[in-house]
Amino acid sequence: MDPTLASELHYRIAAADDIPSLVAMINAAFSIEEFLEGTRTDPERLANVMTNGEMLVAEDAAGRLVGTLFMENRGERGYLGMLAVDPAAQRRGIARRMTTEAERRLRAAGCKVVEIIVLNMRPELVPLYCSWGFQEAGTTEFKPSRAVKQGVQIHGIRMEKSL
Repeated sequence: MDPTLASELHYRIAAADDIPSLVAMINAAFSIEEFLEGTRTDPERLANVMTNGEMLVAEDAAGRLVGTLFMENRGERGYLGMLAVDPAAQRRGIARRMTTEAERRLRAAGCKVVEIIVLNMRPELVPLYCSWGFQEAGTTEFKPSRAVKQGVQIHGIRMEKSL
């Protein structure tokens, strides 16, 4: 892929017919989470998630799906989750650009703060999100949609950012 890809992104909200492609990309992107059993999502779980908010989709100039991010408007607080970038398109600024676009949309909808949850098993993400303006705001129980491998202790690190 072209290194200028991040500047050529087109954003839209996912529709039900996007679910198969989204599931494949999300599972590929989250395959590094070896502390959980199975895949990150499936068509039924993703369809259920989409009833609570919207999946922002990023496509490249050729219309190929390269990223997705869940957005939920909770009044003055917004929530972002399930940020996934196609492994072939990672390290090109897509995740940051998608987050910025989601923040813009939530701000336009009246949100004043946006929150994310980072798993303690992914410590490399905390400094990344801090560099994007998020701050740690406590911990929370993590209720996985799939089994946690035996002996693994997981909790969420709440991070938030003023919009």
